[in-house]
Amino acid sequence: MSEQPEEVPRLTLDRAAKAFGAVQALVDGSIALFPAEAHALVGENGAGKSTLVKILAGVYQPDSGTLGIDGQPVVLSGPVAARDAGISIIYQEPTLFPDLTVAENIFMGRQPLRAGRRIDRPAMNRSAGEIFTRLGVALDPQRQARGLSVADQQIVEIAKALSANANVLVMDEPTAALTTVEVERLFEVIRALRREGAAVLFISHRLEEVFAICQRVTIMRDGRFVRTAAAQDITVDEVIRSMVGRDLDVLFPKTQAPVGEVVLQVEGLSREGVLHDISFSVRRGEIVALAGLVGAGRSEVARAIFGIDRRSAGRVTVRGQVLPNSSPLAAMAAGVALVPEDRRQQGLVMDLGVDRNVALASLARLSRFGLISRTRERELAADWANRLQLKFGRLTNAVSTLSGGNQQKVVLSKWLARDPALLIIDEPTRGIDIGTKAEVHRILDGLVAGGLAVLMISSELPEVLGMADRILVMREGRIAAELSRAEANEDLVMRAATGQLKGAAA
Repeated sequence: MSEQPEEVPRLTLDRAAKAFGAVQALVDGSIALFPAEAHALVGENGAGKSTLVKILAGVYQPDSGTLGIDGQPVVLSGPVAARDAGISIIYQEPTLFPDLTVAENIFMGRQPLRAGRRIDRPAMNRSAGEIFTRLGVALDPQRQARGLSVADQQIVEIAKALSANANVLVMDEPTAALTTVEVERLFEVIRALRREGAAVLFISHRLEEVFAICQRVTIMRDGRFVRTAAAQDITVDEVIRSMVGRDLDVLFPKTQAPVGEVVLQVEGLSREGVLHDISFSVRRGEIVALAGLVGAGRSEVARAIFGIDRRSAGRVTVRGQVLPNSSPLAAMAAGVALVPEDRRQQGLVMDLGVDRNVALASLARLSRFGLISRTRERELAADWANRLQLKFGRLTNAVSTLSGGNQQKVVLSKWLARDPALLIIDEPTRGIDIGTKAEVHRILDGLVAGGLAVLMISSELPEVLGMADRILVMREGRIAAELSRAEANEDLVMRAATGQLKGAAA
């Protein structure tokens, strides 16, 4: 391991291993967390991060290896033992009781009592308020948890951990569903936790966030510890190389494809209170990206084009054919495919197999006399699984068993099987690891080279700059600027997104 603080680590895990039958999920899980430090844990999906976290949470007991707290070996017999040892896990999707107050959620099962074993609500509310003050956030302890944003729910989970005197906080992909402003507030909370001496383990696929908030980075690959380094002593490229075991110069493998005729023409697209006079085109062989802050209207443009949302004005034309208002079936028939941002809720049927999901958008041509041919369904799925290098057990396995990156490939397969002319893809690599991101980018580049027109929506500026031929920056439901690949940079995009770029409106 790299240089570490001289003090005793708050928590250590040394050469932990865990197998499930013949599958060795963790071969060498090693990490040391120190007080007043944010420590990143990074690795591709399948690197062993989740198994390591579940060992720290007491959910799994390691087959071998040792766990130490403040220099003393411990055995965590379950989640309660982990909590009693001062370890708390903050998951990506908080689990609060919606009908209880914030304070009641924080002290669930540990409420302060007054005489007669009645709950001392004033004391409970006061204690919750004191924790929020320590964290520097303004939350009302007496408000109902229902309706809280994901960001506020995570703050409540952190407050719950502090109320139980946790001094090791594990945050598993905490920023995946947060806006830029909410991410910065979470970072302020992490800084407050560090000032109080807590050890924070921060798990994220977003390497820019890792370097923004963490002091050290531990990298895993294939269930093994690779290295730990001070964040200031390692570069993003070195982290990626250690994660995937190879150079990823092709993270954004954009090649120049011949640009052909206009496939999508949007003219004066409006939706009352949401979109205002949106006009642009996408041609064969190019990727046009919609960039901007969360809430700028990017996904709403995609939904209006595909016909999910009704437009109040404007015209959408695909290959010269004017699409009727609010008709996804007409959009599909015209050759439009939509990969939504939320693949689990809107792009897949999680309990169905890989084969059924791939075939969902092509049932008409897979059926005869109203009966779907299972043979043709499996052949279609197998063909696209091979083309997109899908990793799965059997085609009949539920897609819920796949990694996020492979789920995204299934959604892509479902639509590409229809041979579309226009692919609208919303957040193509959200929540998937670096190696799979490179694969998705390679797939997009290959599709464009084959003549597909792509409208891409992404909140990741490096992805926008690395993959787009043209960038349309949106702000408050309008196109604020159009930038070519040659002139675009992060500064220009952000200035346009925040209304600071003058004279660049499309």
